[in-house]
Amino acid sequence: MKTKLARALHQSFGIRTVRAVLAATLTLGAAGAAHVAVAATAQPLGIAFVYLGNPGDAGWTYAHEQGVKEVEAKFGDKIKVTRVENVPESADSERVFRDLASKGNRIVVGSSFGFQDFELKVAKDFPDAVFEHATGYKKAANFATYDVRTYQSAYLAGLVAGYTTKSNTLGFVGSVPVPEVVRNINAFTMGARSVNPKARVKVVWINSWFDPGREKQAAETLIGQGADVLIQNTDSTATMQTAEQKKVHAFGWDSDMKKFGPNAQLGACVSNWGVYYTHLVDQVMAGTWNNAPVWWGLKEKAIDLADINTDAVSPVAQKALSQKRDDIVAGRFNPFAGPIMDQSGAVKVAAGKSLSDPELLRLNWFVQGVDGSLPK
Repeated sequence: MKTKLARALHQSFGIRTVRAVLAATLTLGAAGAAHVAVAATAQPLGIAFVYLGNPGDAGWTYAHEQGVKEVEAKFGDKIKVTRVENVPESADSERVFRDLASKGNRIVVGSSFGFQDFELKVAKDFPDAVFEHATGYKKAANFATYDVRTYQSAYLAGLVAGYTTKSNTLGFVGSVPVPEVVRNINAFTMGARSVNPKARVKVVWINSWFDPGREKQAAETLIGQGADVLIQNTDSTATMQTAEQKKVHAFGWDSDMKKFGPNAQLGACVSNWGVYYTHLVDQVMAGTWNNAPVWWGLKEKAIDLADINTDAVSPVAQKALSQKRDDIVAGRFNPFAGPIMDQSGAVKVAAGKSLSDPELLRLNWFVQGVDGSLPK
């Protein structure tokens, strides 16, 4: 999800609670999309974005900020954008959302999972405004969710890692054990083993979305265990910087992190939120917005494995990457198509079958090739 549940603040107790809720209720296929028309006025359309952190120069919030800048560039003086940074995933966020809606913003966007309930509560009090929430699963007449299929770029990263590794040991710095992260670990592993069956993926959890110190320690631990290619599902650049220092390889996450590891970075799993944000504003302005959940990926250019390090990634790997990307976009390949076995060797997805979106959104088991376990 890039579900930002507990991103820097929450610990594993809260995560376990949310995992249980997700497993019981999460679905993309909810029927009956509601439409909300926002009346046209002579004034610029007010749009507000609520950030958990500050954009900085890499990571989750930075990627969202780049998307917002795309919106500003496209719509110019037709819109007025407000940003509120460093908003905790707590009851205090309700005050922020309420204040933004009270000031006449017709679109209010919460970019972190932990905002969901607080934003939804405010949405019910402002039925004429559109509320959008990143990575959640709830819905109301004027409240919708959106996300990107990061597992697709993780699979491509795994493919590149499988070709690149010399030790056949890959490392994954895990944030929190929610289905999003499990999907990404599994996809990365399957991508690697699709070209290198000897590849194994070791996982170290830090139980936080953003903790540079613990991310660094996790990366060092994985390198100490023999990993020569790292990937993360965390927000800081610590993993990339550690890879650069230790002379191993890594992938940027959420955004390009090459300047933090010019020799280390093999590529970057980037999220292009501007693709969705411009679509959102277009819909609202046209009066065609509805609350159907959105989950976009490579086909919609919402994610990609970008900025490939051609000095470190072999021509054979580059060709295979290009072909697999094309296959995913064209619908010829699904990373979660069977046969897929779990860590015990049991078949979880039979040949000819694929995990559905609701099943992907509840995923709570590891595929064969992952060395590690989900925290209890």
